[in-house]
Amino acid sequence: MAVVPTSVSDFRQRRGPVCRTVGRVMTEDSRYEAVRSRDARFDGAFFFAVSTTGIYCRPSCPATTPRRRNVRFYPTAAAAQGSGFRACRRCRPDAVPGSAEWNARADVVGRAMRLIGDGVVDREGVAGLADRLGYSARQVQRQLTAELGAGPVALARAQRAHTARILLQTTGLPVSEIAFAAGFASVRQFNDTIKEIYALTPSGLRAARPAGAGRPGKGTRSGPVAPSTTPGVLPLRLPFRGPYAARQIFDHLQRHALPGVEDVSGAPGRRTYRRTLRLPNGTGIAEVDEATGAGWLDCRLHLAELRDLTTATQRVRRLFDLDADPYAIAERLAADPALAPLVALYPGLRSPGAADPQEVAVRAVLGRRLSAAGARTLGGALVAGYGEPLPQPAGALTRLFPRVEDLAPAALTGVGLPEARRAALRTLSAALVDRTVTLDAGTDRDAAERALLGLPGIGPRTAGYVRMRALGDPDVLLTGEATAIEGADPSAWRPWRSYAMHYLWTAEGAGSSPDPVAANRDRQTTDTCTTPNRHH
Repeated sequence: MAVVPTSVSDFRQRRGPVCRTVGRVMTEDSRYEAVRSRDARFDGAFFFAVSTTGIYCRPSCPATTPRRRNVRFYPTAAAAQGSGFRACRRCRPDAVPGSAEWNARADVVGRAMRLIGDGVVDREGVAGLADRLGYSARQVQRQLTAELGAGPVALARAQRAHTARILLQTTGLPVSEIAFAAGFASVRQFNDTIKEIYALTPSGLRAARPAGAGRPGKGTRSGPVAPSTTPGVLPLRLPFRGPYAARQIFDHLQRHALPGVEDVSGAPGRRTYRRTLRLPNGTGIAEVDEATGAGWLDCRLHLAELRDLTTATQRVRRLFDLDADPYAIAERLAADPALAPLVALYPGLRSPGAADPQEVAVRAVLGRRLSAAGARTLGGALVAGYGEPLPQPAGALTRLFPRVEDLAPAALTGVGLPEARRAALRTLSAALVDRTVTLDAGTDRDAAERALLGLPGIGPRTAGYVRMRALGDPDVLLTGEATAIEGADPSAWRPWRSYAMHYLWTAEGAGSSPDPVAANRDRQTTDTCTTPNRHH
């Protein structure tokens, strides 16, 4: 692995735009060292382009390293495309995990990138993006261009091109249908974009699907693999960086799987997680296999509307925390002697996110102070009473999770909850409907937590849990979780305190570490939150 200079003097001496990974500011020389060593840790953190070939690549591209004087660096693929470079056909630079920086950052650029990834620009335009961020469209354009080298339209365009490539290489759909499913306004715009980015026509790109898609580096950020032989099913490979603790995240999902909405089948190591999805244009079902390939999870999406591919893929990625940087997390947490043994024991542990942020918030209030089994029972009753049936059941999957619009006015008397809990659920649902509380991908996390704390029946631990899961905040420390660990220094865990929590909970469940939650459980009277065997 390359040694990456990260000192203040390196930062001051740099030239050109800032390029960061989480916790690092890289110079152009250190970026070139990452390229020379083909360091996959930096795939997605930056891209490099070669002036003599007109091609841009990911840092781990296996091609011969170009001379330093011919290399230019870009913070995003869209910036490289905007400078006239086309994507490398060998390393497929759009085939990388997303930058962990966008999940870690709470500023307008980080929030904007999360919203663009969720497809907001395609659905609502730049004006809609700016409105969600609370800025003018001009301010958003200026900030994104200054830092990322591309504005929201260019960033969304790069994402649409990537979605189109997946559909071209995994389905037999006509090119005209793919153009509109990917979000392009016209077939002509679609054709021009594909030619510009990939230097191929759409039909040529379809014919160029790599035969060796299973080799490392050949999966894309959301595929492709061999074209599906089942109509309506999109087979994808969802890449991640570094080690991935699949067993632990599948254990978590299986323990909390909600009847009718989620299902986990198969033996450990060979399990498949399935769940229903409520998407902007229709419904969907996601299937993800536990067994990992060389840096990816196999996924299959069943979508009523192909226009939802980008959003569905991004939500599955958030649920499985596939854009995390396990190297940066391990480096920080292992520096604390209290956590170092757990970091070594569980390499690549992830912090599960949410396929539906509103669902996480409702389930957090529903299952407070209950065991995982008790929360599943109540959740199953809620889904049976208020969940929308799928047009066609798919095995154990029969319903979508209830909409907050349906829960807000509901009596909820058949769920088996005391009146105070029913009132808390109705109040939360009403706040989500009228957007007193917003849990979108780009929500200001501090503002969302304050709004949650302003609702009756929601205390700091539940609000913190929603912030961790629904909003994907990697730096949440739930009250009381670390106070019983001798020698622990939670302030040193920043910005990865959510991962520290998961290390502690995982170890507690395995019986291999101090039990910080049990030590504090007797003190919890109003707002109990997550442990391995409790609902959250």
